[in-house]
Amino acid sequence: MTETHATLPSGAPAFPPGRYGRRRAPGRRRPLLAGLLVVALVAVMTLVSVRLYRQYGDPNYDSQVITYTGITDSQVLVDFRVTVPEGGSAVCLLRARDRDGAEVAREEVTVTARPDQRQVTTQHRLATTARPFIGEVVRCRPPA
Repeated sequence: MTETHATLPSGAPAFPPGRYGRRRAPGRRRPLLAGLLVVALVAVMTLVSVRLYRQYGDPNYDSQVITYTGITDSQVLVDFRVTVPEGGSAVCLLRARDRDGAEVAREEVTVTARPDQRQVTTQHRLATTARPFIGEVVRCRPPA
């Protein structure tokens, strides 16, 4: 008596022995490969994080806008505070944007702290091409 497809259990396929090579047991995983992929992913993410921190995250050069005032059709006054290494200086990029978010002014400003200070508070007048809505400090970096 031979088996037909009607007599096989519905969940298990029947393959002729030796025809398709060795079958893997169901549920068997490759833990070593998965572990290596996780380690490689963590290494790549660490390298990206370190690079981005070096590029954007220097805590020695931190800026904070205190206020922006004096808004006219052609200027805005930006008061800001910069943290620098003691007695150091920084180059800060200031910009002004209009109500729609378009940039209407951009300027780099150098600020220098006194020998015993780490923070510099200053005001700068940005000349604009249209009426600004906001004045901001984009970033501060060490001078070149």
